Amino acid sequence: MKKLICFITCGFPDLRTTEKIVSVLEDAGVDIIELGMPFSDPIADGPVVQYASQKALEKKGTVKDILSVVRHIRKKSNIPIVLMGYLNPVYHYGLKKFFNEAKESGVSGLIIPDIIPEESKLIKSLAKRAGIDLIYLLAPTTEPKRRKIIYNSTTGFVYVVSVTGITGARKELPSGLAGFLKQIRRETKKPLALGFGISQPKQVTKIKKYIDGIIIGSALIKIIMRYRGARLVSEIRKFILPFRKELGKV
Repeated sequence: MKKLICFITCGFPDLRTTEKIVSVLEDAGVDIIELGMPFSDPIADGPVVQYASQKALEKKGTVKDILSVVRHIRKKSNIPIVLMGYLNPVYHYGLKKFFNEAKESGVSGLIIPDIIPEESKLIKSLAKRAGIDLIYLLAPTTEPKRRKIIYNSTTGFVYVVSVTGITGARKELPSGLAGFLKQIRRETKKPLALGFGISQPKQVTKIKKYIDGIIIGSALIKIIMRYRGARLVSEIRKFILPFRKELGKV
């Protein structure tokens, strides 16, 4: 069964609703939660995630708050939680302090898109000691030599970027994507999770045989932007269930 991974910005629209959304996603069949750590200069993110990040920051969504949310979720659920965020807030929080508290909170993995394996020896060491997977991104433009470094460095899964550029829902994925996925599938046995641009189940029908999971972000955040309360719950379920069906039910 392929994994269904969902990205949401922690603290958008607020911390309490974030916890509620995680519960709804898990009930709908999501396998892994990716919690975005809001940052003022998210270079890899498109306008939807940037908006959510800014709104979360306006309510003072700090690293400490995010780890608190993870702790609250852990009281009710064992769903794997991967934090995704930029190095700056983690660094200023204190690397050792962050990894110690992330471990205590129940964080399963970490994605920091603005670091590369060669320059993250300390982070790799701290993550390994804490038992937290460190996940790297691999893009269509990544050269074979660098791909090998990423395969050897990443733990958990390889985050395969479907398109060059920033995050954001797209109507169509690149025509050459299947060939790219087929190539990297031959190169590594590490689990591959495809993200950036996925907004419809039909987008993954022809390429799912090459990957182990998909990551949905901006399309889901658009729903969170639009609805509140009971309507938000029903709209999330309506959006997620067709993806779960396409990937294979739990």
